[in-house]
Amino acid sequence: MTTAPIATNVQESRAPSPVSTVTIVPPCTAAVHTFGPGCKAKTPEEIEAAGIKEPTQAALVLKDGAVLQGHSFGAEIKSVSGECVFQTGMVGYPESLTDPSYRGQILVLTYPLIGNYGVPSHDEMDPLLKDLPAYFESNQIHVAGLVVGQASAEFSHHLANSSLGDWLKREGIPALYGVDTREVTKRI
Repeated sequence: MTTAPIATNVQESRAPSPVSTVTIVPPCTAAVHTFGPGCKAKTPEEIEAAGIKEPTQAALVLKDGAVLQGHSFGAEIKSVSGECVFQTGMVGYPESLTDPSYRGQILVLTYPLIGNYGVPSHDEMDPLLKDLPAYFESNQIHVAGLVVGQASAEFSHHLANSSLGDWLKREGIPALYGVDTREVTKRI
């Protein structure tokens, strides 16, 4: 198993967290596929039959030397560095990832489950701002990397046309799940 580190140059501005261990959480998927018409959730048996591989181990390395282990679900082609910042919203990860104010930063999303409603199409344009995709803040992802607690491998939303992991892979953005985002938030 390979490890794809995500490193940051963040300085610790608070006392170290008393939490010394990190719980690794497997990717979330629906156990039953009864979420309504068009739901793409798979049963555990369907996932096993599809031959989905075990995720690559990855790590978030903080400037203070803390190494938080997790699993990759984005692009596995590079390591990145940047300022580590957090966001506490329950929804809106497509908007956050495309927000220019996060340019070059590693974004930590503190809501426990991310990716369950997928990513909408970039083809539909905003009716007022003709050159901007309707459900995004800009035309591209601006974050350098993404860190979440749980990443949903499956999605269910009428506007979605891809998973969060697939979108990040297409755009070359590394992402990490299975990290205690509360611990990261306390440290930064």
